[in-house]
Amino acid sequence: MNRELREFRRLERLCLEQAALSTLDWARSGLLKVANDCRLAADTIEARSRPPGTFAGAVQALRLALGAMRSSSGHHSGRRH
Repeated sequence: MNRELREFRRLERLCLEQAALSTLDWARSGLLKVANDCRLAADTIEARSRPPGTFAGAVQALRLALGAMRSSSGHHSGRRH
């Protein structure tokens, strides 16, 4: 599981770095969305690795729920039709 966690964190950093360098709005937006998805996946892995019943686990679960709500409400492409 640590390997998966490290890989998601690495991909998140890579996407954030590439988004900062991107000159195209659509590419930057896509990279930021992928970075967010990687962060959510890594946070989920971290939350599952904690022992149940801890305060940190409850805080992490709340953070994941709020992050999922935030990403689903702002998860549109920004394209004009």
